[in-house]
Amino acid sequence: MKTFVSIAFIVLAFVAFQNKPETEAAWIRINQLGYLPNGTKVAVWCSKGEKGISNWELVDAGNHKVVYTGTAGKNFGAYGPFQQTHRLNFSAFKKTGEYYLKTGNTRSPVFTIGDDVYKGTADFCLRYMRQQRSGFNPFLKDSCHTQDGYTLYGATAGLPDSTFIDVSGGWHDASDYLQYSTTSANATYHLLMAYRDFPNVFTDEKLANGLDGKNNLPDVLDEAKWGLDWLLKMHPRDDWMFNQLGDDRDHISMRIPKMDSQYGRGFERPVYFIDGERQQRGKFLNNTQGTSSTAAKFASVFALAHTLYLKDSVFRNADKRKGYYDKAFEAYTFAKKKPGVTQTASVKAPYIYAEDNWVDDMELACSAIHEMLISSTKSSDNGYHFGLGINYAKKEKITPWLGADTAHHYQWYPFVNIGHYELIKQLQTKKNGPVKGYYKEYIDNFWFNTDTLISFYKEGIDRVWNKASQNAFYRGVPFIWCSNNLTVSFAMQCYWYRQLTNDQEFAELEQANIDWLFGCNPWGTSMVYGLPGWGDTPVDPHSAFTHLKNYPIDGGLIDGPVYTNIFNNLIGLKLYQPDEYEAFQSELAVYHDDYGDYSSNEPTMDGTASLIYLLAAMEAQAKPKK
Repeated sequence: MKTFVSIAFIVLAFVAFQNKPETEAAWIRINQLGYLPNGTKVAVWCSKGEKGISNWELVDAGNHKVVYTGTAGKNFGAYGPFQQTHRLNFSAFKKTGEYYLKTGNTRSPVFTIGDDVYKGTADFCLRYMRQQRSGFNPFLKDSCHTQDGYTLYGATAGLPDSTFIDVSGGWHDASDYLQYSTTSANATYHLLMAYRDFPNVFTDEKLANGLDGKNNLPDVLDEAKWGLDWLLKMHPRDDWMFNQLGDDRDHISMRIPKMDSQYGRGFERPVYFIDGERQQRGKFLNNTQGTSSTAAKFASVFALAHTLYLKDSVFRNADKRKGYYDKAFEAYTFAKKKPGVTQTASVKAPYIYAEDNWVDDMELACSAIHEMLISSTKSSDNGYHFGLGINYAKKEKITPWLGADTAHHYQWYPFVNIGHYELIKQLQTKKNGPVKGYYKEYIDNFWFNTDTLISFYKEGIDRVWNKASQNAFYRGVPFIWCSNNLTVSFAMQCYWYRQLTNDQEFAELEQANIDWLFGCNPWGTSMVYGLPGWGDTPVDPHSAFTHLKNYPIDGGLIDGPVYTNIFNNLIGLKLYQPDEYEAFQSELAVYHDDYGDYSSNEPTMDGTASLIYLLAAMEAQAKPKK
């Protein structure tokens, strides 16, 4: 009896100790958008103290009654500024409503569990794309950059330097007003792909020029066509293709976009030709090796546009242009002129988009052209381009940044291999259709099948998971410049893997990356301006719109946290305001909601376009199946 009393006392003392209210600073980080009832639902408890927790409560925010309890499980220990961290998994609780999590004295913000938590988010982010429009800007209801531009590096193609060519339009790339073909083509592909894959998500509230009104066209297609129109200008002839408009001389000042005269030719800006040779990079030269990476992106976009033209009456009624087929092959031929990467140019500073891979772009171009050909009733494609795409896939099975600790700026771009996804879909949906004769035998019997391609995606995810599984935020994406863009792309890869295989192994990792973007991160803030409207989101981004005029930049995905040593070594960084997130900075990574931090707090156009695809996928996932 004495032994029983002693044991009971020890157990009670242990329970009392575990339930003792916390006295050390602690926080519960959540996805501020909320959680889908049938989705993965995880928050992260984190503390600067020495003690972990053993249990937690889910509380109805309306009546403050506990509706669900859970055990904290594994203590992941230190991460970033925190000494102790736990994942709080309440996925089993599926009742819709408003809730908060609680452990000891620590409470999370109130959040929603509901089917509509992602509703309208993709359309919301389209606001940022419209705000980035050059030529005519619907947000400002004014025009800018209408006299672009004068050519450089085109002499070998019979285009003397300083020749005028009309390339007005497109999107400004970020908070400067530079415009790059590589990012614009990638963004356009994502927007077209978002419409193709999730057509019922988007609404029609805007005209083609971005002003209010309906034109019987989903707004995402209005935006994609804006990108298409500019890409056609940047590839006006089969032997002419341009890489970028403007350069870093743009960085002389932050200003509302109008007409820029700092280049010394009135209001014209330089237009850099793609010649496959090294071009200016500050005091040195960039490392351009060929024409493939950028030109192949053009080919992919034009091929997808023609496929939509063939298959989709809404697209066909809105876009009467019939030339995408020829433009796809012209761009593809241009990409093959000199196999290799095309990097961007700069004049004053060394910062460029130093893309270092190109076979992924050729893979996507080949798969998009193959889909275009088999979608045409007049085509007699025998799988030639499909076979080429497979061969390119084999050359870069895993996107190189996956599992790596660091990479150069835009070194592995785009950050996800879209070509794998397109080829797998073609294999899965048309196994006995498009690939015929020699190529079908080659693919089916020699060395390749659907599972091979899927294994490439899985290995890439595994590499990230090996790192992510070691911390409570499931963070395996390196904190390089534009880490949020990588986060979106990685979540897309996980999403595609799950959709293609119905394997749920990485569902929690996928959701953790989405949750990260909306507040389940060390700083407890959303990485998207204004989303959600009731949450902690950026208010002082590196943007002229907000800095000079206090204009909101709704929907803009900011760059995201960077390694602290990156922040400490970039040129010209300076914080202008006291750091409200100072308690959450660490030797690992920093994020500042401060105009002066262009490394972590600048929105990008192409990252936002990728996010639009991801949010559309999340909204479509919540819709009931018809």
